Amino acid sequence: MRQTTLVLKPEDREKLQIFRSKGLHHAREVNRAHILLALDRRVPETAIQSMLGVGRTAIWRTRSAYCERGLDFALYDAPRPGAPRDYQTDQETKVVALVCSQPPQGAKRWTLRLLTQAARKESGMKHISRESIRRFLKKTSVSLGAK
Repeated sequence: MRQTTLVLKPEDREKLQIFRSKGLHHAREVNRAHILLALDRRVPETAIQSMLGVGRTAIWRTRSAYCERGLDFALYDAPRPGAPRDYQTDQETKVVALVCSQPPQGAKRWTLRLLTQAARKESGMKHISRESIRRFLKKTSVSLGAK
């Protein structure tokens, strides 16, 4: 396998040295810094793979990210898409507190339907769905049937 060479800009090399020695960084980011510096020193890819425990693809992606878009793009992960959470932890806590309380008059225990009705009376949860409540309870391992 033929290894393509990578020559870092002097200011990027200096930034990487500082990056490796100071601050708190994710392990992936530190590995990418090590990869770039090793490629700059012409360390064979097989040696980088065995020393850092990374695959050939990680080395290839790091090198191409640096060449295409620069140092910051090569080091840091791009923000990932995703919808923001609909309900925060305090609202989940209110649902769990409802389960731990006495069920409404005329009911032996809480059901998802009763929980949904009770939660909709709480502030900030006017439109909460039965499925959201089910997920909260599943995440916290709360059982409706156990007493």
